[in-house]
Amino acid sequence: MTAVELKNVSRDETLVVLPIAAVEQHGPHMPTGTDTIITTAVAEQVEQKLKESVLLLPTLWLGASQHHLRWGATLTSRVENYETLLCEICESLLDDGFRRVLILNGHGGNIGPMQISLRRLQVNYQNCQLMAASYWSIAEKEIASLMDGECKTVGHACEAETSLIMHLRPELVHKAKIENFDDYALDVVDGVYLCNDMYQRTQKGATGRPDLASAEKGEKMLPLIVGQVSHVFSELLGTTFFE
Repeated sequence: MTAVELKNVSRDETLVVLPIAAVEQHGPHMPTGTDTIITTAVAEQVEQKLKESVLLLPTLWLGASQHHLRWGATLTSRVENYETLLCEICESLLDDGFRRVLILNGHGGNIGPMQISLRRLQVNYQNCQLMAASYWSIAEKEIASLMDGECKTVGHACEAETSLIMHLRPELVHKAKIENFDDYALDVVDGVYLCNDMYQRTQKGATGRPDLASAEKGEKMLPLIVGQVSHVFSELLGTTFFE
């Protein structure tokens, strides 16, 4: 859209969606752009379902991925810089009058920074609806319904992500290098968060059961995710927020 077209977009009724992801190592079988590919696909298909009410920003491919650096093949921003970057992007929108902003995330390392960035923003933008979610947290049940492995959610180069990339970009998956990576260490034990990087948590930089993944599973999963995310966005657009 042009600047002139954007001036005519409703500031109160439009939901501005900022997809955020990462470029980082994804084990021996998956492309480094996995999170960006998946998040962009989800966001673009949601936009197609909600053309009249969603304003989609370009996917922010840089993520908070310092915990992957020891594996190499990773681009990252420092956590504190990433929080500020998200704040500054959102401030550009909020200062232009938009009042509903949602960060749609596709990388686990971004969860803490995106939540803190909204806390920082909320102090000065109390009359705005500031939101954030990972696509898998919105579509938790839908994803779990298709998982055959013990892990029923999105991990890292796991059954879910591998299935989605097999569907979206099959030429980028090295099938001969897929293994059972279910030996990863958990990051929450008995309710206690253990702050370890992925080099400490995994043997090969991947988690879960990508050996159970398939393109067919990814083909079924993507529309379920898109449908649930679209539904939740529609519900949010129908709510009023207190000033």
